[in-house]
Amino acid sequence: MKTRTEKDCLGNIEVPLEAYYGSFTVRAAQNFKISGRLAHPQYIKSLAILKKSCAAANLKLGLLDKKVGDAILLAADSIISDDFSQYGKPEELFPLDVFQAGAGTPFNMNMNEVLANIAITKLGGKQGDYSLVHPNNHVNMSQSSNDVTPTTIRLATLALLKNLEHEINALSHSFAKKAREYKDVVKVGMTHLEDAVPITFGQVFYSYAHSLEDALRRVSAAKESLLELGIGGTAIGTGITTHPDFKKTVIEELTKETGFKLKVSPDSIMLTWSMAAFIEVSSALKNLALELNKISNDLRLMNSGPETGFAQIVLPEVEPGSSIMPGKINPSVAECLNMICYQAIGNDLTITLASENGQLELNVMTPVIGYNLFFSIDILTAGMKMLREFNIEGLKVNVERCTQLLEKNPIIATALNPYLGYEVVAELIKEAWKENKPIREIVLKHALIEQKVLSELLDAKRLTQPGIVDKRLAASVKESDAYKAYRKMIGK
Repeated sequence: MKTRTEKDCLGNIEVPLEAYYGSFTVRAAQNFKISGRLAHPQYIKSLAILKKSCAAANLKLGLLDKKVGDAILLAADSIISDDFSQYGKPEELFPLDVFQAGAGTPFNMNMNEVLANIAITKLGGKQGDYSLVHPNNHVNMSQSSNDVTPTTIRLATLALLKNLEHEINALSHSFAKKAREYKDVVKVGMTHLEDAVPITFGQVFYSYAHSLEDALRRVSAAKESLLELGIGGTAIGTGITTHPDFKKTVIEELTKETGFKLKVSPDSIMLTWSMAAFIEVSSALKNLALELNKISNDLRLMNSGPETGFAQIVLPEVEPGSSIMPGKINPSVAECLNMICYQAIGNDLTITLASENGQLELNVMTPVIGYNLFFSIDILTAGMKMLREFNIEGLKVNVERCTQLLEKNPIIATALNPYLGYEVVAELIKEAWKENKPIREIVLKHALIEQKVLSELLDAKRLTQPGIVDKRLAASVKESDAYKAYRKMIGK
C-alpha cells in the first residue's frame, strides 16, 4: 500500500496515500482496537454540522480566509448530505472505535483531518498538503475537543430523540385504540399476582397509554437542557483563542443548520465538566424503559397459556416458539422488548458512573456517555416500533376466557363490604373457594341479600368504577335475621 509521510509532535508516521484522514486518526486506530463499534452516523453528521457552523462563524468574524473557509463549508456539506462516496465509505473515512482517548479528541481530529483533506482536494491540492487547509489551524479554529464533543453529543441526541418521541406517541395511540375497542370487556384484576377486584381492558390499556404520555413528557422536558451549548468555551470553558462574539455567532449558525432553538450557556466552564444534561436525558430513557418493561411483563402474563395460563389476551404469532416442541408459540416480541429495556437501564448506569467521573475542569468520559446515550435511544425507538407493529396492533382480547375467570372469582364480593362488613365477606369468600362455587350462590344460600339486588351489586362493569353506597339497604341487611344468624354461625 502506497503511503504519505505526515509529521506530528510524536514524529513521522505513514498514512495511506489516498486516505482523507491523517496522522492523528492513524495513531488512534492503532491504539484503540477495542470493540469494532464506530461512531453513530448521527454523531458524524452532527459533528460535521458543528464544524460547518464554526467555519461559517469564523468567516463572518473575519478570522478565516474566505477561500479556505468556503472549501471547509463545501467539505462539511458533503458529509452532512451523505454525498461523500467519492471520498470513501463511512467506515473508511471514520474508522475509529467508540472506546478511545478521553474527551473524544480522536473523533474530533478524525473529522478535522477528513474535512481538511476534502477541502484540499476541492482547492486542487493533494491529501496531506496542509499548507492549503490545516486540520487544527483552520478546521478546528476557535474550538477544542473539550467543547466540540459535548456539543456534538447534544446535537446528535436532539436529532435522535425526534424518532423516539414519535414512537412513544404512536405506541400510546395504539394502546388507546385498543382501549376503545375493548372498553366494556371486564377482567379479573390482579395484585400480588393474586385475584383482585374487576377492571376493564379499556382501563388497563388506557393506563398503558397514559404511562407512555408521561414518559414522553419526561423526555421532552429533559431535551430542554440539551439546548444550552458550551461551544466556544474551548479547552476549559474560558473561551481562550476565540473571538468575543464567536459563541453567539456559532450558535446562530447552528440554530439555522439544525432548526433547534439553541442558546448560549451562561457558564461554559460548568458545561465543560458537568454532564447533568446527559444524566437527565438518560434518566428519562430509563424511566421509559421501566414502564415498557412492566407493560411487556403484563402482556406476557395475560397471554400465558393458552391452556394452563391466564390466556386473557392473544398476541399475534410472529415465529415458532420452540426447536423441540411442535406448535409452541412464545411472546417473542415482548421478550425482546424486555431485553432492550434491561440494556437501556444498564446503559444509564454507565452514563451515571461516567458522568460522576469528571475531575477539576473537564469530564473526559464523553465518548462512552455519547455511545450509551445513542444506543439507548436507538434500541428503545426500534423496540417500541416492533411492539406496536407486531403485537399491539394485532392484539385480541379473549372475551370468553375473561368472562369465565371473572364469574369464578369470589373477590368481586369486595363490593359487598359496605353492606355485609369486611369480616362477613371474608368468610363468604373462603366458603366460596372451599366449595368451588360462585360467590353469588354462597350469598343466596345464606339469604343475606335478595337475588335481584345482589345481581346489581355484583355487576362486573359497575365494579370497575366508584359508586354510592345505598345506606338504607346496608342498614336493612345488617338488621336482618339472616345476617345475624350468619354472624353467629361464623362466631362474629
